[in-house]
Formats: sequence, C-alpha cells, structure tokens
Amino acid sequence: MSKPRVALIGLGLMGSGMARRLLGAGFPLSVYNRNSQRAAPLADEGAHVAASPREAAARADVVLSMVSDDVAARAVWLGEQGALAGAARGTVLVDCSTVTVGWIEELSRAAVAAGCPLLDAPVTGSKPQAAAGELLFLVGGSAEALEIARPALSVMSRAIVHLGPTGSGALLKLVNNFLCGVQAASLAEAIALVERSGLDRAKALEVLTAGAPGSPLIKTLAARMTARDYKPNFTLQLAVKDMNYAVGEGRRHGMSLSTVGPVLDLYGRAIADGHGDEDFSVIVEPLRKPVPPPR
Repeated sequence: MSKPRVALIGLGLMGSGMARRLLGAGFPLSVYNRNSQRAAPLADEGAHVAASPREAAARADVVLSMVSDDVAARAVWLGEQGALAGAARGTVLVDCSTVTVGWIEELSRAAVAAGCPLLDAPVTGSKPQAAAGELLFLVGGSAEALEIARPALSVMSRAIVHLGPTGSGALLKLVNNFLCGVQAASLAEAIALVERSGLDRAKALEVLTAGAPGSPLIKTLAARMTARDYKPNFTLQLAVKDMNYAVGEGRRHGMSLSTVGPVLDLYGRAIADGHGDEDFSVIVEPLRKPVPPPR
C-alpha cells in the first residue's frame, strides 16, 4: 500500500527529528516552519517546503503539528493561512504539541465543522528520542482516525497509547510533565545538598540513581547536572509553560496541585538568571555554590 502524504508543521528540537524519521521511511512529506531557515536542510533531504501551514496541509492526508504552546498552535491551525483552511475533508489532523485541553476542544470543534477528524497526540521523550524514532504517543480521539495516522506515527515512536476521547492525550501529557518537573526540582535540591555538605557526590549519586529514587528521568538529569551540560533537549521555559498548564487543568477538575508552587519559584529563579533557553536540568544552578575540586 502507498504511504499517506504527511505534512509536519513546526521544526524545532522535536519536529526536525520527527521529519527526518518520516523522510527516512519514505513518506511524501511537506513541512512548514515559521523560520524558513530551519526547513531548508529538509528540502535537501526530499521534503517539500511549504510557504504556509495552509499549503502544507493541502498536500497531505495526515497533518501533524509540533509547536510550543496554545498561542503557536492556534496560529498554525486557524486563520486564512492556517492548516485547517487547506485541509481537504477527511484529512486527519494530529496536534502533537503540549497544549491545554481547552485548546484541543476548541480545535476539535473547528475540525468537526471542516469534516476533518482530530487526534491530540502529544509525545513523551525529547530531542534524542525524536531523532531515534523512540517517542511515546499519547492519543485522544477516534480509533478510526488513529488507524489512518498510525503508519506515520509508528515510524516516529516506540509505542502508541490510545487513551480515549478527544483531550485524553493532552491531559495525560500535562500530568506527565508536571510530575517530571517536580522530580527534577527535588533532584536539583538533593544534588545541591550533597555538594554543600561535602559528601562525595559521585558515591552519593551512585546510591541515589541505583536505588528507589533512580527513575530514568533522575538518571538522565543527574548526569546533566553533574556535567553542567545544559544543551537544550527540553527547555526550561517550556517546562514552566507545561507546569502552568497542568495547574490550570487541576483547577478545571477542582483541585490544587500543591507541590507546583515552590517548584515554579525555583524555575523562575533560573529563568531570571538567564537560563530560560537551556535544558531544564539547569534548575540546579541557582542552588549551587562552586563545586570544590575532587579530593
């Protein structure tokens, strides 16, 4: 069977890796990015570079977006040059961005009016997983639409989890990122305490990462914090955005995510120090004194 034509809108840290997975698997691919320079290398690899989201969607059977937030998502989907204006009836729309459930509900209403099924399908994983095709897609929407999009999603993923109706994927992604954000802050405080107290950091982290606290996230971030390697895989400012979105979803369900407040204070300190575009593991830095030389 021929592969569906795919459009991918948004070529940031995640989108570029996703695009290359699709091209490598032989999918006819159109791409759009607000900064066209990011799209130029993909043209050399076989992608059609569209001048607008509308043009990209007009050339596709499945349209994916991977952008930063609700504002960016609304800009690429809606309006005269938005993807929805270019999509033919029956085109499957897939919002892979980490956005609010409220935005997904708004987009779903517009998609229904246009005769296009919508999936909210945000991902877990960051830049390395996007490049390696090891993302986990968290999907809300109809099973029928998912089967149409599945061939494209499969080449970018290690698994696809269909969670239920529209909005389910968006909500679980915010729960996931809220939990990751709190864990990262706890790790930053733990490392700072170890360093300030004079404990042997290498031995302490060996115990912590091999023991009960040692989740995959903790192991990954401990290595970055120790090396002070803050090349962005998931930026600090996006982590703050996601946790604020999660707080909003908590309110929608009548609860307060009480652990988030102090965490956002710590993240805010790091942003105030100029670290917003670095990897979110940089939150350890406001807590640190200079690390003494190895004994």
